[in-house]
Amino acid sequence: MSVPILYTLRQCPYAIRARLSLALAELEFEQRDIDLRRKPAEMLDITQKGTVPLLVLENGDYIDESLEIMIWSLNKNDPHNLLLTHAPHFFAEMLSLIARNDHKYILALDHYKSDARHYNPEVTIYRKLCESFLSDLESRLSNHKYLMTDTLSLADYAILPFIRQFSHVERQWFRQADYPNIKQWLSSLYQEPIFSQAMKKYPLWDNSRSTVTN
Repeated sequence: MSVPILYTLRQCPYAIRARLSLALAELEFEQRDIDLRRKPAEMLDITQKGTVPLLVLENGDYIDESLEIMIWSLNKNDPHNLLLTHAPHFFAEMLSLIARNDHKYILALDHYKSDARHYNPEVTIYRKLCESFLSDLESRLSNHKYLMTDTLSLADYAILPFIRQFSHVERQWFRQADYPNIKQWLSSLYQEPIFSQAMKKYPLWDNSRSTVTN
């Protein structure tokens, strides 16, 4: 293959991460949007894990963890200095913040989504657990425009898809919630052309026709 291939699902927050990072790194890649109910054989031939995102490299190696795809992409090319190389101590802090998102917060978020979907009256329990993380982000954003500094970083793009998902669970509640800094942060990132590029809708990939190359 001449360019990496990304198997992806449009609304999956992990896959959004991968598409954002590849676009931010200005890397050419082939995008294959799939239906997880009908996983293509080509994808399963690479790994039986069967999850997205899955980035297949030119040499046949693959990366199937979204944060690893982000770091791989930005190590290839980081024109916006999202790894904050001018301040190396920030990198460890970014990874720590992302780890909190990826473990404790996402676990609560998954329960929150399920409870809201099934009209569980205890939905507020997991919403409040999510809010402990949101409160930290709100505080950070009161000190600077973005999560780490006044410039965008890996942390902003890694965490964005999951705060976006939280805001969609109970939209009316979130509109009234007292998170002005997070709402401004979301609005700012949504207006970035790179976000529209990453969220562009493509037809499902079919190996009988040519695919989209970014």
